[in-house]
Amino acid sequence: MSTKTGAGTAKALDPGRYPAFAVTVDVVVLTVASGALQAVLIRRGVPPFAGMWAIPGGFKRPDETLDKAAWRELSQETGVDGARLLTQFGAYGDPGRDPRMNVVTVAYVAVLRQVTGIAGGSDAAAAALVPVSEVLSGKVELAFDHARIVRDAVDRVRADLDLTGGATAFVGPTFTLAELRAVYEAVWGVRLDGANFRRKVFGDEGWVIPTGRHARPGANGGKPAELYRPGPRWRQGGPIRRSPRKDGGKKGR
Repeated sequence: MSTKTGAGTAKALDPGRYPAFAVTVDVVVLTVASGALQAVLIRRGVPPFAGMWAIPGGFKRPDETLDKAAWRELSQETGVDGARLLTQFGAYGDPGRDPRMNVVTVAYVAVLRQVTGIAGGSDAAAAALVPVSEVLSGKVELAFDHARIVRDAVDRVRADLDLTGGATAFVGPTFTLAELRAVYEAVWGVRLDGANFRRKVFGDEGWVIPTGRHARPGANGGKPAELYRPGPRWRQGGPIRRSPRKDGGKKGR
């Protein structure tokens, strides 16, 4: 019996027909510090773009998953550990984005309550917290297409505050209402009325649960603020939403 190769017959893949390219992972690490949204940047110690700021990242090894590569690069290049919400949010593959060769990068965003003890490692000469506003405005220039990646990561996190419980990732297991409000203000770049924010949070049950404990007294010696923990309602979104302003910006309501 003879066999024929029809149009629908699968053919063996010839890898040699396709040009080689590398895969990297890049991690945008965000935290709220000094009342502002900040990112962990590393100063590149090797070419290309030696001496320029960049986001942590590196080449994926053949024997590891993308997630494992992201965790490894984050730890090796910054010393950061304990990141929350390490989430893959995009891929970037413009042919000229890396002068060394054709490189496709898979981007992650990680959220930390606070960043301490960061230090450059691997091929990073240094690591530091930098206000996101300085990156978005171009005041701090980044290597490769990392400014675009940071912008996309910030857009993702801003949307998450609308749609998910992302705000609670920026605070600890317990928090004050002022700390929670500060997250929205820093990420959205707005100022929220404290009394109105409190009404929104307590308007429906399940956003926050009192712990019965209080934060340490502040420097002004005022009454210690009550501590709360996240309630189950955060799985459904957040207690406040952004509303468009006439000037095209966003304002919390």
